[in-house]
Amino acid sequence: MKANLMTQFFAVFRMELWKTFFARRGLWVYVLAFAPVLLYAANSIYAPRERRRLASLAAAHPTWTREAVAAIHTGLNREEVIKQLGEPYRKRSESRRIGADRIAERDIYRYTDGEGDFRLFFNDGRLRGINRTDPGTLAEDKLIFASIFQFYYLRLAVFLGCVGIFMNLIRGEMLDKSLHFYLLAPLPREVMLVGKFFAALVATVTIFTTSTALQIAVMLWQFDLPTVAGYFHGSGWTDSAAYLGVTALACLGYGSIFLVAGLLFRNPIIPAAGGLVWESVNLFVPATLKKISIIYYLQSLCPVIPPADTAMPSALATLISVAEPATTAGAISVIVILATVVLVIASRLARKLEINYSAD
Repeated sequence: MKANLMTQFFAVFRMELWKTFFARRGLWVYVLAFAPVLLYAANSIYAPRERRRLASLAAAHPTWTREAVAAIHTGLNREEVIKQLGEPYRKRSESRRIGADRIAERDIYRYTDGEGDFRLFFNDGRLRGINRTDPGTLAEDKLIFASIFQFYYLRLAVFLGCVGIFMNLIRGEMLDKSLHFYLLAPLPREVMLVGKFFAALVATVTIFTTSTALQIAVMLWQFDLPTVAGYFHGSGWTDSAAYLGVTALACLGYGSIFLVAGLLFRNPIIPAAGGLVWESVNLFVPATLKKISIIYYLQSLCPVIPPADTAMPSALATLISVAEPATTAGAISVIVILATVVLVIASRLARKLEINYSAD
């Protein structure tokens, strides 16, 4: 009996795996998954060119040394800055009206020490601010990767990818008017459901972990071999394994939730929108409520904490609540147990599954 059930399971699994990978209505999932790879590729092309450009500019201007640029401070006037550094390689002037009868002049001068690009902001001839940007250091790129991974990739790409794939396991078959072939076949509905679920899980894990691995590889592409070797000699391998593991757990957690949602809801927009809002506002809910969201446990497993958004309004920043992250074992256990319980519930719902194509 068990051998027969396993045979039926693998038959469903093989058919659904092929359909999941190559379903036309799921092609947009690949766009969501691999869009960050293009972003990192563009940066890996731009950053080395920018570093060479800044080094060339600094070499042509001997006064733009690291010490000289570092000695510049707010409060100086334009003449004092030019006396210390010389003319900038680029400057721009702006005018804006303040009140009815006053126009403020703003000048932006750009210098470089060969490594960083400095923007000096002058208001009415007086230096009021200095902004430095570095074209792609490894430490900075690791923080950028952590931010994109946690705030875009998990919350949006993986989330919506699981909506599109797992909700269509049942609803998609109804729309295609093909679900009755499974229901009329001599196999338990639980086997059908579990086979579909694991096929979708393998597909999503394969798609999204492949993208995660490519993102890491393309992010490191711009750096020389000693820098990359130093990264992997340090925390590189454990960080990469953690990101891949978190991606797989996200597919498991979100996939199980949307499998049940596909059984309970005719319109997937309602549960998808509700879940997206809840996972997105997780930053602002009290610490106790954070623990009833999947993103809390996924973020607890991420190896790097992204920096706070300095551009966020102060009134909004005060609403952010901080919760102690879950332990590694605790976070993994919660997601696995949740998926198991939800899969059992979905199997019971599948026993009572009835279709009426005229109504659906």
